[in-house]
Formats: sequence, structure tokens, C-alpha cells
Amino acid sequence: MKYNDINGLSIDVDFEKGQIEHLYLKGIDRIAEKRPLFRIGLRANDGTPYEVSAYDSKKHSFEDPFFVFEGFGENPITANLIVKVSLVCIGGCLRWRISADPQSKDVFIEYADFPLAALPKLSENNENGDGGSVLFPYNEGVLVSDYRMRETTAFTHWPLVYPSYGSLAMFPNMVSSQMMAYLFDDAGIYFGAHDSGRALKGIDYFDTGNAIEMRFRLFSGCSEGEVFSTDYDIVWAACESDWQSAAAIYRDFFEANLPPRAKKTTENENLPDWYADEPLVVSYPVRGTHDMDIMDPNAFFPYINALPTLDDIAGKTGSKLLVLLMHWEGTAPWAPPYVWPPYGGEKPFYEFVDGLRKRGMLIGVYCSGFGYTLKSNVVDNYSCEDEFKELNLIDSMCAGPDQKVLLSNICPGQRSGYDICPATEKGKAILDKAYTPLFKSGIDYAQILDQNHGGGQYLCYSKTHGHPSAPGLWMTENMQKLLTSWNEKAGRMILGCESAASEPFIGNLLLSDNRYELNYFIGRPVPLYSFIYHEYVRNFMGNQVCCPLESDEDTFCYRLGYSFAAGDLMTIVLTPDGGIMSDWGTRDFTKLPDKAHVLSFIKNLTAFYRETGKKFLNGGRMIRFTGIRHGNTTLRSRYITKENAFPEVISTAWEAKDGEKAVIAVNPGKNDAQIEVNDVKYTVPAIGVRLIKI
Repeated sequence: MKYNDINGLSIDVDFEKGQIEHLYLKGIDRIAEKRPLFRIGLRANDGTPYEVSAYDSKKHSFEDPFFVFEGFGENPITANLIVKVSLVCIGGCLRWRISADPQSKDVFIEYADFPLAALPKLSENNENGDGGSVLFPYNEGVLVSDYRMRETTAFTHWPLVYPSYGSLAMFPNMVSSQMMAYLFDDAGIYFGAHDSGRALKGIDYFDTGNAIEMRFRLFSGCSEGEVFSTDYDIVWAACESDWQSAAAIYRDFFEANLPPRAKKTTENENLPDWYADEPLVVSYPVRGTHDMDIMDPNAFFPYINALPTLDDIAGKTGSKLLVLLMHWEGTAPWAPPYVWPPYGGEKPFYEFVDGLRKRGMLIGVYCSGFGYTLKSNVVDNYSCEDEFKELNLIDSMCAGPDQKVLLSNICPGQRSGYDICPATEKGKAILDKAYTPLFKSGIDYAQILDQNHGGGQYLCYSKTHGHPSAPGLWMTENMQKLLTSWNEKAGRMILGCESAASEPFIGNLLLSDNRYELNYFIGRPVPLYSFIYHEYVRNFMGNQVCCPLESDEDTFCYRLGYSFAAGDLMTIVLTPDGGIMSDWGTRDFTKLPDKAHVLSFIKNLTAFYRETGKKFLNGGRMIRFTGIRHGNTTLRSRYITKENAFPEVISTAWEAKDGEKAVIAVNPGKNDAQIEVNDVKYTVPAIGVRLIKI
């Protein structure tokens, strides 16, 4: 089957061979290796995995509009499998669908990898000179041109396995959107799952040795014997060579299919007034100095000890402060789910809150998500082992395909425990017991799902919880219901998660910890998340934990500038003596960012927001604009021995509600810098920002 010149994209599929023969973009065949059209993952009743591909099928037929694949060998688990694939051209795009019928009550479909494409190796790994970059919606957006960077870190391509890991390339999780793109120098190919239900997916790319495979793993959400069928399109389309062009295609889908509760922030009556301001997030622990520390009280306990430092920061920045506490839990730091009462008791905590209120400041806390902590590894006397046994809570924890419940992989250094399955009644009861006092506390913000990246839940295959055997749509729907119930209980309190809220939960988690800096591990961060979603949700810069940039260079102002230009709230993390950490987790305080310099930069950006930038950065729309030229600066990684060029001036383009368009150009450097917009030169002052109308 051939589809020719679909807005510059042409495809030739041999369904009997079960593969794409050619994929032409601007007349050049971009297929680097042949791949089967699909792989189907199945599980026997005992959890044993099996996988077959289009290459294993020995019988083919056509039932308009489907090509039918049968005859997957003699194994009784796969022998009766029937797979149907359709490909149509509608609206200038290629649109794929798939169904898989196991035809057996002894097996369930776990996933379909579909459709598969292997494109040239990335530009910095490509000896032929025909490679490009991958646009990856991981941790709020990154452009990857060197696959080696990722392979040297913890953020490499991993299979989606039980027990879950925090850094998996999973949607909805650290992958926030159902899309990717491969961008060549002359054009790009967009890949998107236009699934309004937003079911669980593995969305990833990986190096096969001779090519880059772009893979969507579609989890079925099926039980034994059920047919898995996509009721949505996997869309392939030609786009321009810039990342905004691909992002705009997906944004059109998103806006036509909004998730529950998602509203433009300027129209959302559930938001407090401070949300539209530019509060500065100030975070610090009240016990210890890092996550694996001895958890003795530090200089910020009792809580009111922090007030003079906070007064000083507010005065020097002109900012309203959102004070975000770490290690405040009266149970044990980072030992979910129980957090209340606060460390030291409610009286000293509320004395501090009253002090903040009198100053017009806000109060927030970190929580730690869906783990159930048997025993803390940082506070020796904290244990829930007796409760766990007495209430038989093991049956409400996430289980693997073999039905075994294994210890959690989430933050095992701080805690030993399991992952709660919030689809169980008992699991919901545990979380209600933990968080109801918090919802009644009257505080302004809770990062309720730290460790649950994007707000998603962990993988569970239990056959006794009342949910399907395979991960899938039920997980998204369950979380939407749970989070909505929390929103109702929390009232005006804003909730958030680690990483920005993944797309299905944007209406529930309205301010989250966008630690975009993690993408310096694998490529060049780009504000993909803000481009798609900023009109509907806002985030803050986050505590910058695990920042991979070299600590002998002060890159903190650069990261502040990036977050501001993306429309996020700025964040600083304090040392116990009131200094500013370059990133949370710092243990060596002999070299820190220049506090006076940082606060001056924040003051400049905050004043710009209130006087000039608010109409764009509060509910404005980031737009595609390619008429910007700038100099570069070098940021070095702690882990990868290479230098990477990044823009000296960080710029984004916006459209306000009244239709006015402008570039916001942020200069985090200590010297004035030049930028060209539509071939006109402008000077952006040191540690300053400029609005340039377009």
C-alpha cells in the first residue's frame, strides 16, 4: 500500500511482509532499518510474558479497512492470536489503528508496540550526515542530538517494568504528552497518539546500533480473553524542522480534547488570586540538610526561626513568597504516606503560619506520594510494620504479573516499603487517613505527589484488586477520580506533583515541580510543556535536585532565567544558614551561588513580570517564532565529558489574550548581551529581561 506526498510525507507499506518499506520526507527515504509493523506482548495466567511481531504471522488477509495477521506459531499462548491493522490518510496525516484478539481465556494482551519506525542515527552519532534530533516530551521537553549522553546516566531507555521506577519514559508520568518528533535539518516527522482517554503508554526512542527506533508502547488495560482495540489514531505527519512546529500539531489535538477540569487559568474560578502573581518559591528543610542526612533539627527549627531570613529575601526581591517546607513531616521525612502532624506539633507550625500570613506570604509542604513506608531509613524509630501486619495491607499494594508483591524501587535509600495501589478500597482508605488532616490544615499548597512523577500511579497487575489484569486506561481514569475527590476536599489549597502534571491531570494538579534541569543529562531542554499547556496550568522551577551541570560554574541564574522565560515561578532552596543552594541535595556549601546577585536577578524579573510581562506570562500562549538569533554560552556537565552550547539569552515568544505578540528575552549573564529579532539587533541588560514586540 502506498500513500504519496501527504504534505511532503509518503509511505510504502508491505503488509504481507509486515513492514514499512519506505518513508519519504521531501523525497528522501528516511527509513534506516526495516522493522515489524507491530509487536504484541501477551501474558499467560501465571504471568509468563510472550512477545510476537508482524514477522511471526504466517497468514494474511484483508477485511476493509483492516489488514489481518494470523498464524503466530504453534505455542498455545500465541497460536490463536488475530491482529488487525488499519492505515488511512485523513486531514493530511497518516492515521494508524490496531486491534489484538487473543482468542483464549488463558492469556491477556499486555501491550502493542505500534507502529514501529527506525530512522537514522542522531546527528552527533551519525557518520552518514543524515541524522537529526528527537523531540522528547520527557520531564517537560528536550531535544536530543547525541544518544550517548543518555546512555551514561540513570535516564537511559529502560523497559517499563514492575516494580516501577521513578524515571521511566511512561505516559502519564515523566512523559507528559503523547507525542514525539524526529527533526532533520530540512523537515520533521511528527508522531502522536491522539488518545482523548489518555491511557497508559510507553513513549520512547532508543538506539538499535544502526538506527533510532521510535516506539509507542500501547498498554491494553485488558483482562484475560479480552480484545484490545485502539479507539484513537496514532498520527504521523510532516512538520517543519523546528520543535515548535511539531508541538503545534499536538496542541491542536489537546485543545480539541481537553482532559477533565482543564480550564484556561484566566478563566478558572478555582484558582486563588496569588496564582496570577509572581510568587517566589522558597524551599528548605527544617531537619538535616539533604535527604540522606541525620534528621536532627537545623537552624530553621522552630519554624519561626526562618522569618528573619524570609523577610530579608522578600525585601530584596520585592516578591511575595511561597514558603515550601521539606522534612517537615511529624512522622519521618520522605516516608509516605503519613505526614501529619507537623514535626514538633501543630502549635509551633501554626505560629509560623500566622507569622507568614501577617507578612502576606504563603505556606506549602512537600509530601511523598503513593508509597507505604514499612520503616524509615533516616529516622530509626519510625515504623509502620505492626499496622501493615494487623490490617493485612499487603493485599492493597501493587503486584507484579506473577501476583507477587515486591518492595518499592521508589526512594529505597530513604525508606523501605511498598507501592500502594490506589484502585483498591483499602489503598484509598490509607491515603484518606494520611491526607485528610492535611486538606483541613488551611495551608496554601501541597506537593501531594512527590515521587509520583506527573501525577500517575505505579504499575499493578493484581487479579484481586478489581481492576483489569494489564495496566492501561483504568489507571488514568482512577487517578482522575481520586485527584478530583482530593481537590474537593482540599478546597482552595492547590495541589501538585513531582515533574509537571502529566496531561490527564492538568485540571487537578495546578502547580507542580518542573525540574527541567534533569534534561541536561540527555540533551537541550526546550519548553515543550509550556508551549502546549501554559494557558491551562503553571508550574514552578522546582528544587533542581540532581542537576547535572558542573558545580564549579554558577549556572543557577541561567536556570532561573530559563524557568522564568518558560512562564514558571522561580525557586530558591536555602542552606540552614540562609545561603542559596545551587540545587537540592548539595552537601558541600563551600561554593554556592552569590546570594546578592541571585536576589537582584529575581528582583529584576519579578518587577518585569508585574509591570510588563504579566499579560503574556499569566495565561498567555507560547507561539512558534523562528526569527530569533543569539550568541551561545557553554554549560558543562558533571557526568559527560563534552561541552554543550546553549543560548546566551534565553528567549520565548508569546501571544497575549488581546492578540499582542512579543519575544521575552532573559539575560542571566553578568554582562549586557545582544539578540536579533527579525534581523533587528537589541541589547538585553545583564541579569535583566527585555520585551520585544513582533
